[in-house]
Amino acid sequence: MDYLKSVFLAVIEGVTEFLPISSTGHLKLAEEFVDLGHGPEFAHAFIVIIQLPAILSIVFYFWRDLWPFGGDREKRDAIILQWFKIAVAFLPAAVLGPLLNDAIEGVLSGTYVIAAALIIGGMLLIVLERMHMTVRHETVRDIGFRVALGIGAFQCLAMIPGTSRSAATIIGAMMLGASRGAAAEFSFFLAIPTMIGATAYTVLKSGANFTGSQWGLIATGSVVSFVTAYAVVAFLMNYIRKHDFSAFGWYRIALGVVVIVYFAFIAA
Repeated sequence: MDYLKSVFLAVIEGVTEFLPISSTGHLKLAEEFVDLGHGPEFAHAFIVIIQLPAILSIVFYFWRDLWPFGGDREKRDAIILQWFKIAVAFLPAAVLGPLLNDAIEGVLSGTYVIAAALIIGGMLLIVLERMHMTVRHETVRDIGFRVALGIGAFQCLAMIPGTSRSAATIIGAMMLGASRGAAAEFSFFLAIPTMIGATAYTVLKSGANFTGSQWGLIATGSVVSFVTAYAVVAFLMNYIRKHDFSAFGWYRIALGVVVIVYFAFIAA
């Protein structure tokens, strides 16, 4: 039964990690019905660790855009430059994350904060799409270092539970002039160092002090998370060629309302 629970939670993680709909909000609801049975510390570590294979799905999907070796010199130089931009974008989270993450979680981890973040983020996505902002960076390679740093600063908003890392970076990138495709792609690339860092931090913090059965749950969740996340990335890159992010905004608002209603009237 525990393995079925790990599969269920891994599917939720894989589906919601890269869509701008907040994995935290979904997992908060899921944890009301699904308990891995190994305590809250392991449950938290499980969710963070299975993000790593989800990140690896990005590497596999965008391999040609991320691997600098094997092509001509022009392509190699462009990819290496792209990695420098990703490193610059990662700096704000690398500095502020360890300093503020635990404090923010302690103060802003409540259910209604998550619901508010879901609703506000959804409204921002809808408003942003209706503003029809001027696109200055059509492709991800058009994004410069200054814009990359700005996107990285927006990513720090995701330390507020319910905000969604992908939503924060996509909204930030579009506000700074990136097209939907460039915003989504850069958000995916920035997730690589960010989530690897978060996973390493969690493993070191917990001491990787897991039992054999717990490692089994993590392994199962990791495989499911990888496969699910890969499918979601492929879906989103195809989706935004014909659609905008408004549907995700309305979904966030609806989920925020569901979270408020459930915890205020049903789970109370």
